[in-house]
Amino acid sequence: MNILLLGSGGREHALAWKIAASPLLTRLWCAPGNAGIAREAECVAIDIADHGAVIDFCKTNAVDLVVVGPEVPLAAGIVDDFAAAGIKAFGPGKQAAQLEGSKGFTKDLCREFDIPTGAYRRFADAKDALAYVRAQGAPIVVKADGLAAGKGVVVATTLRQAEDAIAMMFDGAFGPAGAEVVIEEFLTGREISFFALCDGETAIPLAAAQDHKRVFDHDEGPNTGGMGAYSPTPFVTPEVHDQIMSRIILPTVAGMKTRGMPFKGVLYAGVMLTAQGPKLFEYNVRFGDPECQVLMLRMMSDILPAFLASCDGQLKNFNLRWYNEAALTVVMAAKGYPGDYKKGTPIDGLDEAAGIEGVEIFHAGTVVRDGKILANGGRVLNICASGKTIGEAQRRAYQAVDRIDWPDGFCRRDIGGQAVGQEQTE
Repeated sequence: MNILLLGSGGREHALAWKIAASPLLTRLWCAPGNAGIAREAECVAIDIADHGAVIDFCKTNAVDLVVVGPEVPLAAGIVDDFAAAGIKAFGPGKQAAQLEGSKGFTKDLCREFDIPTGAYRRFADAKDALAYVRAQGAPIVVKADGLAAGKGVVVATTLRQAEDAIAMMFDGAFGPAGAEVVIEEFLTGREISFFALCDGETAIPLAAAQDHKRVFDHDEGPNTGGMGAYSPTPFVTPEVHDQIMSRIILPTVAGMKTRGMPFKGVLYAGVMLTAQGPKLFEYNVRFGDPECQVLMLRMMSDILPAFLASCDGQLKNFNLRWYNEAALTVVMAAKGYPGDYKKGTPIDGLDEAAGIEGVEIFHAGTVVRDGKILANGGRVLNICASGKTIGEAQRRAYQAVDRIDWPDGFCRRDIGGQAVGQEQTE
């Protein structure tokens, strides 16, 4: 099969690495790709926002399947455009992608189909939003309704923080994404990431994972796109797993079908494990980043038949096999991220780091110039490792981090810490 992968981050490098291992693969392209992806695929300089150009490439090169990595082209309806051109693509259409593209849409769906989530209100006016948070008090969660690259959520621990977040969003900090604001109940519990593969009617669970969104150790500092992840998480017991599938995932898939916008692709549920049971706090309509990296390390099955089954509505009798080993990834980011940071700083020691047993390095924001790997984004590298336990995977990942020479980068030093603590008490 000829495959085109869209995207340029760590998620896409992990997908390229997994797709490249498939015996079904004939040729793999990635648009636009990065320095690491170039080792697995032929990178092509296409603007993926130009749907016509991507479709022309697919026709010229007899592409059999397009795998869409990031959320922005999904929300823009690229899968619908592929379908109109007779090209098979993995991912949801524009209507179904509203599950991520509009937080208000998802909250309304939860209310309509009795999916457990936090109480909420939607606002298109700052004055009304301010009156609501003043009546509710803090802690409270303020979200830009639209896509904001993982940064449009403020968990306000004080009323002043909530007021500032509302002002920031309505003042245009996130552009059109903040034209409407969703204000939610603050949920107390443990946050986990749960993934399911869907074909519009059937959903099958993928592995659960745990993300680390805050920029600094001990979950301090602002939210980011993700500073690390691990899988499996010991906090998703078989009972919790079944509750998430039966109360959240399956009602969502059924509800979307009822609404006439069947969901195909990866459904990524951000779930809070509360004292009242699992509650949904957000949906994404693609693999998480950096959760995808650990899922790909743990997936034993060939991924291409899974993508095809999702596209063709054939998941009913499909299953995936997983390695029992744990996987963990540490994100190395440019100093200053998620604020201002420098590009073009050199990175050395990657080959030495990758030589550690069980380690894979997936590139996110990198570029090659004059034979040197340079940082070219905020989140730059994903240092991933497998191990018999989360603790072993963690040790290997940080051994690799310590062999990388990048003075202008940083990482959290506590990825997987809670899970390791749990392992040590068992």
